[in-house]
Amino acid sequence: MKTHLFLACSLVIALIACSSNSNDPEDIMDPIEEEDKVEPFELSDLDSNLPSFVSLDDTTPDGMEWVKVEAMSDEFEFWDDDKWFNSFWNYGNTPVWMREDNSFVEDGKLCIKATLHDHPVNWFQTARVHSKTQISYPMYTECSMKTSNISAFNTFWLNNGDIDNRDEIDIVENNANPTPECSDQSTKPGDFPWTPWDFPTQMNSQYFIAKSGITERHEDNFDTRMLSDANPNKGKTWDETYHIVGAWWKDARTVQFYLNGEEAGTVSTNQNFTRELELIFDLWTSEECYLGGLPQKEELSDDSKNTMRVDWVRTWKLESK
Repeated sequence: MKTHLFLACSLVIALIACSSNSNDPEDIMDPIEEEDKVEPFELSDLDSNLPSFVSLDDTTPDGMEWVKVEAMSDEFEFWDDDKWFNSFWNYGNTPVWMREDNSFVEDGKLCIKATLHDHPVNWFQTARVHSKTQISYPMYTECSMKTSNISAFNTFWLNNGDIDNRDEIDIVENNANPTPECSDQSTKPGDFPWTPWDFPTQMNSQYFIAKSGITERHEDNFDTRMLSDANPNKGKTWDETYHIVGAWWKDARTVQFYLNGEEAGTVSTNQNFTRELELIFDLWTSEECYLGGLPQKEELSDDSKNTMRVDWVRTWKLESK
């Protein structure tokens, strides 16, 4: 069932998520108001025992507290079979080939690496990692991740279900290095509906709810350029440094996204989320320019470019004190 979902919808996910038609960050999201200015800080100063935003703007509801979910949290000192598993379905109409060996823990990081597969069609070897535990609202999850430097989508998301009946929250889908051909804005018509030239700093967050074959979705394309001046990662690309990206799944119809401790857009649904979801990380590519285009095959042999890295992931439930 889940395989059916992923094969049929994953390309649509990224296609729609990248549909902002402006390269002006002012049009991506309203700037932070002066009265809400954040004081300068370092990401290392954020309290690792709580969601990152609590250190900057503690909006935890009165009478509630964040309780860590260890089964969905990991500092990646080793690969933990009790927490994670691989899936092996491949995205349709792409060169992607999923295999277990392309995900591993190294130097305290979860790594998902793209390598060259000796196959005329499925030459982009990669991996997908799922949490064995599922969770529902009210909860918050975040990870610290640095993307690959090839034209590929590096993702952190939640999902459960099939193509006709599923809940899905895409926290980040980033391609930090789309091909020069796709990034060349001068070659695109004025009504070109996607902005590959903005991909390196875009977050691309969204949700899907599908029931009885009818799909509802909405996006909120935040961008690192819209972080406050106090944020050390303002304007930095996703492959330049580690970014902390998360989602507060508040209730049956609301998800608040966060980037490096700051609010990064909200989505509100028309119908309820009804499923418990698992965490997912993966790395994949496609030839279409609205997805950034394909990397060069020789780049897959360059370990300085070909790997998505997750420093840690931490998850909490919001519970009554």
